[in-house]
Amino acid sequence: MDHKLLLLFSIFTFVLFYNPTNSNAVQLNTLNIDSILATNELVMVNFYADWCRFSNLLAPIWDEAATLIAKSFPIPGKVVLAKVDCDAEGGIATRYHITKYPTLKIFRNGQVTKKEYRGQRSAEAMLAFVKKQMEDPVKEFKTGDKIEPAARAVIGVFASRLTPEYDTYRKAATSLKDDCSFYFKVEALDHNLEAKGVLTEAALSDVPPPSIEFVSNNEHIPYSGDFTMSAMTQFLQPLCIPLVREITFENAEELSEEGLPFLILFHRPSDSKSKQEFSNLVNRELREEKQNVNFLTADGEKFSHPLHHLGKSDKDLPLLAIDSFRHMYLFPKYEDSLVPGKVLQFLKDLYSGKLHREFHYGPDATQQAAIDGSNSQPVIITAPPESTFKKLAPSRNRYTLLRDEL
Repeated sequence: MDHKLLLLFSIFTFVLFYNPTNSNAVQLNTLNIDSILATNELVMVNFYADWCRFSNLLAPIWDEAATLIAKSFPIPGKVVLAKVDCDAEGGIATRYHITKYPTLKIFRNGQVTKKEYRGQRSAEAMLAFVKKQMEDPVKEFKTGDKIEPAARAVIGVFASRLTPEYDTYRKAATSLKDDCSFYFKVEALDHNLEAKGVLTEAALSDVPPPSIEFVSNNEHIPYSGDFTMSAMTQFLQPLCIPLVREITFENAEELSEEGLPFLILFHRPSDSKSKQEFSNLVNRELREEKQNVNFLTADGEKFSHPLHHLGKSDKDLPLLAIDSFRHMYLFPKYEDSLVPGKVLQFLKDLYSGKLHREFHYGPDATQQAAIDGSNSQPVIITAPPESTFKKLAPSRNRYTLLRDEL
C-alpha cells in the first residue's frame, strides 16, 4: 500500500512540475500555477504565444535568463522564472488580462504586482533586475535616527530577525519597498545571540511582542492586526501608496497601463506650494474618485510638450489638466481649483462626456443663454488637443489582441 501511495505521489509531483523543455523556466499550467506562485517570493512569468514573432524572439533569452537566475538563487522558495503558453492555457491568460505578447509579469508572494518587467531584453539584465528585487528592503533603525517628515515609513519592532513575524514583515516590505521605507528595531535581545542563529523560547519570553507603526508627516498609525501577509499588506498598502503621485518619463508607461485618465498638476520644479494645495484638494474632495482617475503632479519644464499642446508654456504654471488618453482638457483657471467643488465638477464633466462635447460644439444652449442673455445656438469651436501621454504608453513592439486583431 505504501509503495502505491509513493508511486501516486511521484506521478502527481511529475505532472505538477513537469517542464517540457530543458530550460530552468518552469512551464505553468492550471495544475501548478497557484502552488508555484504561493511558494516563491518572486516569480517572473513570460506570457507568450508560439505564433507571435516577438514571443519567439524572446524565448531563448528567457530560457538563458532562467538558467542564470537558478544558479544565482538555488535555495527553493526564493526566485522562479516561469512561462505560460497562452494558447494552451487560455484560462490563465484571461485570469491575468493578457492582451499582448509577450507580457512579462512579476508576482510577489503569490500576488501580481502592477509593474511589469520593461527592462532590457537580455539574460544579464534580467538577472541584475532580479538581484535588485531580492535585496533586503528593511534597514535597521538605531537610537537617534530620525524619519524625514515628508517620508512614508514603517517601523517594526521585533525580538529578532529570526522570528516568523519579522520574516512576514520583510516579505510585505519587498512588495511595497518602492512606496515606503521600511525599518526594524531589535528589542531587548542580544545581537550576538541572533548572530549565532540561536533563538529559544526562553530568550523570547522576556521581550515585548512585535509591533508595527506607520509614520508620515508626524502622524503615527499603529498596526493592530495579525502578523499574516494578507492582513499586513491590507493595512500598509493604502498608507504607502499615495493618492497623488509624481509622473516621470521613467514611470509614465507603468501609470498609463493602469488605464485611468490623468488629472495632472503641471508645476515649476521649485513650486512646493501648488503641489501641497493639489494634495490637500485630492485628499479633501476627490478621494472617492481614486478608482476612476490617477492624480499626478508633473514637472512643467520637463513635460513642456503637453503644455505646448494645450497652448501653454512654463510661464503659465501652475495649471491643471485632464489627459483622457484621447484628448487633453485644460482646467480654465488654476485659482478656481481652490474653490470647493470646482475640480470635482471638472471630473464629472469628463465622465459625462460634457468636456468632449463642449470642446466640439461650445456650451449647451441653456448655458450659453445664461452667459450672454440670448437664445443663440451653440457655436462650433476648436477641438481639444490630442492626448500626449498616450504616446508614453507601453511599446507597440508587442503583438496585441486589441490592436492587431482589428
